[in-house]
Amino acid sequence: MASQSNLNNRKIFKYANLTPLWIAVFIDIIGFSMILPMAPFIAQEFNIAIFIMGIVLSVNAMFSFIFGPILGKLSDKFGRKPLLLISQAGTFVGFIMLAFSNSIWILIISRIVDGVFGGNFPIAKAIVGDEVPPKDRGIQMANIGVAHVLASLIGPGLGGILFSIGGILLPGLFAAGLSLFTMIITIFILNETWPKEKRELNHELKKTIVIDIRKNKNAMWYLTLWGFHTASFMIAMSALSFFAQIVFGVNAFEIGILLMITGIFRALVRFTLFKPTIMRLGENNAIKLGLGFFLVAFLIIGFSINLLMFFILTMVISFAASLTRGPLNSKISQSVSPMEQGKINGYSSGLDSFAQIIGPLTSTFMLQFYAPYFLSFLISSVALVPFLMGFKTIQLKKYQMPQVIQKKSLPE
Repeated sequence: MASQSNLNNRKIFKYANLTPLWIAVFIDIIGFSMILPMAPFIAQEFNIAIFIMGIVLSVNAMFSFIFGPILGKLSDKFGRKPLLLISQAGTFVGFIMLAFSNSIWILIISRIVDGVFGGNFPIAKAIVGDEVPPKDRGIQMANIGVAHVLASLIGPGLGGILFSIGGILLPGLFAAGLSLFTMIITIFILNETWPKEKRELNHELKKTIVIDIRKNKNAMWYLTLWGFHTASFMIAMSALSFFAQIVFGVNAFEIGILLMITGIFRALVRFTLFKPTIMRLGENNAIKLGLGFFLVAFLIIGFSINLLMFFILTMVISFAASLTRGPLNSKISQSVSPMEQGKINGYSSGLDSFAQIIGPLTSTFMLQFYAPYFLSFLISSVALVPFLMGFKTIQLKKYQMPQVIQKKSLPE
């Protein structure tokens, strides 16, 4: 019994260095998720059309799209921890500016600042790639999804409550405080996973080995699949609060509660059904199942006739996200060598940012000028592509750290 208990403890604490990373990511997502239910009402406060608000949301993602891969590559060169800290500091400044926005232009600048330094997620994924071998990487990558889930239990409802009390000031300041706390965690608790020795040896190896992810067919396949999936996902996610406000007339607090309940459901799925489903079906079949649920839910949600139907469909989307997004991130990470983790995760996060550009633009434009079911047809058409791509069987190469690095890393 004692040996079994020790074995379980070793499994739990196997990647203990990742714990402060999950805390930092969790807190960062709370700050971001607080903003989502406020978007339609920020548009009302500044007296702008919802499509203009979509542009404001897209500006942030546009700069993340440009700078995310750059920060990922820089983390390969200078280490994960300093670049993560710079990214978090930029997020802190962006939220301070958001809190004190008194014009649409300051609001836009605040989102640009946050976007330029929005490299948290590619760096977080690279840290997982540094620390975790492929056999465990799917579960650990899914922890980024867990951070999203747990943050969604708190962030939207908290954002709605704070906005209803003090407008944009209170949630902006609260999110800035959370960002400051993530910086403290990173400085004092998080260990560097890509130290100077590995960076120098990695640089030496790259002099003789030319790395071009575009020539890696498996990596390009998974990046393409992820691009279409995350585009459909972000169009849908950016539409939810606007859809609920326009069609059902809910307020910021009610939207926050709705998103919070959705998050609770996703958390229950993640902590009860996710691991048994992955173990029973395997990552590939779980991805197919999740992409199928996405396709059906996206097609139907625009036809919601009441808030209950809308709520149930958001539950289906949450279930699909739990099954799909973590394992897909794992596949992307496994498709390249250890030397390319920062680069590949920079590309995948760049695709996320591109999806966050077109998501708010597309959803707000369609909701302002067309009936909601037209938006559903559009989203499901995009979601059909990754669903079909998911049926291709791909044998991933088992990468190991090159021998030159393994040998030179040994103490003299």
